[in-house]
This record gives sequence, structure tokens and C-alpha cells, in this order.
Amino acid sequence: MIREAILKELARKGQIFFIHNNIASIDRIAAKLQTLVPRVRLEVAHGRLNEDILEKVMLRFVHKEIDMLVCTTIVESGLDIPSANTILVNRADRFGLAQMYQLRGRVGRSEEQAYAYLFIPPESTLGRDALKRLKVLMEHSDLGSGFQIAMNDLKIRGGGTILGASQSGHISAVGYDMFLKLMEEAIVKMKGEPVQEPLDPEIHLPMAAYIPEMYISDIDQRLTAYRRLSRLGGVQELTDFKTELLDRFGPMPQEAENLLMKIFLKILARRCGVKRLDVSGSRAHLHFSEAHLSRPSGLIEMVQEFPERFQLTPDSVIKVRLTREEAGRPISRVKNILKQIDQHVNFLEFNM
Repeated sequence: MIREAILKELARKGQIFFIHNNIASIDRIAAKLQTLVPRVRLEVAHGRLNEDILEKVMLRFVHKEIDMLVCTTIVESGLDIPSANTILVNRADRFGLAQMYQLRGRVGRSEEQAYAYLFIPPESTLGRDALKRLKVLMEHSDLGSGFQIAMNDLKIRGGGTILGASQSGHISAVGYDMFLKLMEEAIVKMKGEPVQEPLDPEIHLPMAAYIPEMYISDIDQRLTAYRRLSRLGGVQELTDFKTELLDRFGPMPQEAENLLMKIFLKILARRCGVKRLDVSGSRAHLHFSEAHLSRPSGLIEMVQEFPERFQLTPDSVIKVRLTREEAGRPISRVKNILKQIDQHVNFLEFNM
């Protein structure tokens, strides 16, 4: 596998990092790699080398005079080499999550597809925490996942005093996400700034919306997918997530398609200031949060413009009567209604 990975990168004229974080045996590993792929030009780099020698090796790598850098973790930060798009990490189980995330970030810094190979002993010999760390790395491979990895690292390792029972009570009772939210609110209050609860719309539709076990069999992966869906804030993020699901798990069953559409409606509802959306039979009711409406007069203008379609009640609820044809496809109708409201209250066209 190592040989194939190196040859594959050489074939596209790229460069390789091979991480071996043991200075005592790094020269032996380098010699083994040279025997494995005789044509590869490699050099060794670690913190105990003379400064001048280390600088020359690094410059040769930067100038593409060598193909593979066999090194310790001295390269985990500060390097930006677009031509290096394959990294092989020996004994990945011995690294922390943050360290592995930094190492993995050494590749993929250009438009080329990057590859990270993590070599570990048989799983039966790994500790529970090592298995958890590796699983988190596999789960969070998308761009910008550093925060999620850091939070999982905190869950695995445990927190310091600030998260201990002596200062913060039992954080496990509320969960890390809620703890962070409470911390943010407390800081805002201490600054004397007004605290506004974020809008979390309720969407009630007559359809089954979930991720079937037959689609994502691993329960941890399903839970991770649900967590990521709950945090999506924009349509592009949702589109990217759908593309990732199709790539990893194949065509989506109808229930999963419905779930993604429900999240899409939730994103639209949040933009429109809708706190609750109910669709039942030939009726759709949209309950608005006055605190989250950017331009309430836009709703009145829309109702006045289409009085035969919309009815606005005194308690900020828009009632919509669906035709028989629309009632047969309520999702499409509700999506168009939300887009129409968005244009009136935000002056922005929402393309999807």
C-alpha cells in the first residue's frame, strides 16, 4: 500500500510526506522506503539535525529537488507546499487528535485531490481512546472540521478545571454544545449586551423524514450526520453535505431525501423569521417570531398583494389555503411560499 501510494503521487509529479515520529529508527525506516521504491528521491528531517543541514533539506523539498520527506512531526505547522498532496503517517494511534489534524492539513493545499494514509497496528491491540480518535478523524474529513475535531478531542480526553465539577458543575448533564451556548450567553450578559435567542424553527410536515439504518448502518455515523444536519446554517452547506452523503453512501432513500428537504425548509424559515410551520391537508400555517422579523411590513405588503392566497392573523400567523394539486405536493408549495416571503421581508432573491 505504501509503495502504491508513493508511485501514484510520483505519477502525477507530486510530493510526499512520510511521518515517523521516532528519531532513533527514522533512518532505518527511510532506508526501507528507499528499498521499497528505489526511484523515489527522499531525505530525512528531524529536530536533532544540524540547523544548516535541516534548512538545506527543507529547501530542497520546497524546490522539488526531492520527492519524499521522511520526517518527524516538525512539519505539523507552518508549511504550505501545494505540490505535496500525499501524507503517510506511521503509528497514527500514537498521535493526539489536534496533532493528527495539523499533520493532515499539510496536504490538500491546492486544487489536487489529497490523500492521507494512517497506519496503525491491528485494532485488537489499540486502546479505546486511540480507536475513538481515529474514528473522529475519519468522520470529520471535510473542510473546516477543525472545531468539531477539537470538541471530540475534549470529549475523549476530558476537560481541565474550567470544565470540572468543582467550577462548572457536572457538564455531562447538559452536554458540551449546551455548555458552550450558556457560556456565550453569560459573556454577552456580562458585557451588558442584549441577548437574543437564536431562532430554531419547528417544521411539521406529513412525511417520514429520517436516516434509515439500511442507508447508514453505523450508529455513530448516523448520529454524527444528524448533528451536522442540525448545525447547517446555509443552503450551500446543505448542498455540500448532500453531495458528501451521495459520495460516501450512494443514492439516498426517500426518507433521507425528505429529511434534507425538511432541513432546507428550516433554513428558509429561519431567514423569514418563521418559528413554526404546520402543513396539514389543504392548509399551511406559518407562525412568525416578531423578534426575528427583519421587516414586518413586508408581510403586510405581501398579504395585501395576494389577498386571495394569504391571510394574516393578529397573532402573526399567515394562513395559506392549498389547492388540491398543491396539497398533493406540499413541500414544493411551502418552499415557494417561503421564497416569496423571503423576497418581501429581506429584499433578497433566494435561488435554489
